[in-house]
Amino acid sequence: MYDVDDIRIEERPLPELAPGDVLVRTAASGVCSGDLMPWYVRKKAPFVFGHEPAGTLVAYAGEAPRLGLGTRVFAHHHAPCLECEACRAGRFVHCATWRATALDPGGMAEYFRVPHANLTDTLALPPHLSFADGSLVEPLACVVKSLRRALPPAIEAALRGEPAALAGTTLYVVGAGVMGLMHVAVAAAAGARVFASDFHAGRRAAAERLGAVAAFEPTLALEQLTAGTEGRLADAVICGPGSPAALAHAVESAGADATVLMFTPIEPGERFEFDQSRAYFRDLRLVSSYSCGPADTAAALRLIAAGTLTAERLGVEEFRFPRVGEAYARMAAADVVKAIVTFDSAGADGADFGSGF
Repeated sequence: MYDVDDIRIEERPLPELAPGDVLVRTAASGVCSGDLMPWYVRKKAPFVFGHEPAGTLVAYAGEAPRLGLGTRVFAHHHAPCLECEACRAGRFVHCATWRATALDPGGMAEYFRVPHANLTDTLALPPHLSFADGSLVEPLACVVKSLRRALPPAIEAALRGEPAALAGTTLYVVGAGVMGLMHVAVAAAAGARVFASDFHAGRRAAAERLGAVAAFEPTLALEQLTAGTEGRLADAVICGPGSPAALAHAVESAGADATVLMFTPIEPGERFEFDQSRAYFRDLRLVSSYSCGPADTAAALRLIAAGTLTAERLGVEEFRFPRVGEAYARMAAADVVKAIVTFDSAGADGADFGSGF
């Protein structure tokens, strides 16, 4: 990715493995909504994008890994050490190892190297899940962390599978893009009363299909949310879009003692203004949620395996490699809920590489 409108297919040698590393043959890799933000892309470009991959472990270097050749896996692009103070506190994204790790060259490639450090957050996929399902682990894990920060401690019972764990809770999701829809599906499945808003009619319909009580056009959302909650508004508001207007609307939509969660950052340099006095006297909490860690990916995989959210239920569209540019453009234009690039899986059992490097 050289820019949001400049994606090129290039050939490179296979990544070289150091002792402890593994090589994965990619089968599916999702287009992340974060990679649709021009300011975010341009600060990193050029780079091999894609950090939502699933595939098959086909080679390793050094001692045999915990997951053997032929294992179908999800691999997180960042992984923590599990030993530092931040990890012991569950603050995995603030671990120095987490921030230093990466898949090589990235998830949108036919093969990628999983460094030894990343194996702390590489998970075997259950046999009944598709690779497309596996590519949803990372984005759904970000949603799991978001809900953990927005709805503690009730969400923990929901993640354990307790029925109606969020009964009596009202969640409002601003923006029904793919990440907003994932919030809707998980919270609704756990018994929450979920509302959503989006300018796109198809996304509003998808939110209702996934369990939202109602999905509003944003210009009418505050009025309709007020009516739908008899004036109480929301116990928690997830702000999906990274814009000052969306965040201001999220704050206005929060009820007493509510949490407003910023799921997407506003572009650096932009400023957000709100009526702090009104927020103060409502006891509002304004929190953010950045990425996810191993506890979140494990919970996300359990949710996918249980059928709470799957590629089929979400309504993903698959694009056969090398249709990467088309997949990206279709998702950027909101023509599809979620675009996943699929790759040829021939030889994915590891036979093409033998027992290791």
